[in-house]
Amino acid sequence: MDRQHRGQEAEDTAKHYLERQGLRLVQRNWSCRSGELDLVMLDGDTVVFVEVRYRRHAAWGGALESVDRRKQQKLIKTAQLFLQRETRWARHPCRFDVIAIEAGRSSAAPNWIRNAFDG
Repeated sequence: MDRQHRGQEAEDTAKHYLERQGLRLVQRNWSCRSGELDLVMLDGDTVVFVEVRYRRHAAWGGALESVDRRKQQKLIKTAQLFLQRETRWARHPCRFDVIAIEAGRSSAAPNWIRNAFDG
């Protein structure tokens, strides 16, 4: 299975998991010149920007550790552009979550980190 297909499967897993937790999908794979948002969801009236991380091997660090400061800044900038273009969401509270999925743990629930970093 290629990397893109595994990433798509991880996003599907994260989306379905979050929907079971009561979130609603707003947008998937929203992209612009500064980057891409994997999932944009609503948790009540809060817009949630979800970064989905999948790792086959923990040897190079886990999925959560891969969202470093540089990646956070890129996501924040992309989310700001999303809110500028999708103005109906601009007045809603926002947060950034990370869903970490480790290979070989398909029966385990994804590791969902709410408010994973400050925006």
